[in-house]
Amino acid sequence: MLLNIVTVVVTVLYPLAIWFGHGQIEPRWLAGLLLLAAAARLPALRLSGLARWSVAGALVLVAAAMWSNLLLPLKLYPVLVNAALLAGFGASLFTPVSAIERMARLSGQQFPPAAQAYMRTATQVWCGFFVFNGAVAFGTALWASEAVWSLYTGVISYALMGLLFAGEYLVRLRFKRLHHV
Repeated sequence: MLLNIVTVVVTVLYPLAIWFGHGQIEPRWLAGLLLLAAAARLPALRLSGLARWSVAGALVLVAAAMWSNLLLPLKLYPVLVNAALLAGFGASLFTPVSAIERMARLSGQQFPPAAQAYMRTATQVWCGFFVFNGAVAFGTALWASEAVWSLYTGVISYALMGLLFAGEYLVRLRFKRLHHV
């Protein structure tokens, strides 16, 4: 539980810490934040090959930032997170149970085919979001100022994610009403 809280706090505050630290703290020392984010994911390594790849990618970014003392590897972390989420959600589209259905089944509920199709579509929408969000994070990492990168990855992307959650929730309520699910 505490490790989950640390993971969320580090992930949410990471872009702001990079922005505030830029020019104040050398990137090789800021890499410690990314190392902390990767360390917080260590318990998930037993559960998922995707988590192992994600942590390995974070460690490569840490090593690159420490070796080069450049900020760019640290700014690429949100791109890595979106790529990992896209890989996980996208891979589930090639299985009988999509990622969103898998999460919904944690409640122990079984779903009719119409609901399964809806959840597969919702998974596809999230894949599209991860492509868009990762591309914008990549573009801001390469071509925007640290302030713009931090604003997008630390505020705007979370707002967009919240809007997508809220929109999907409203669509789901309508779907349930129309299909009596």
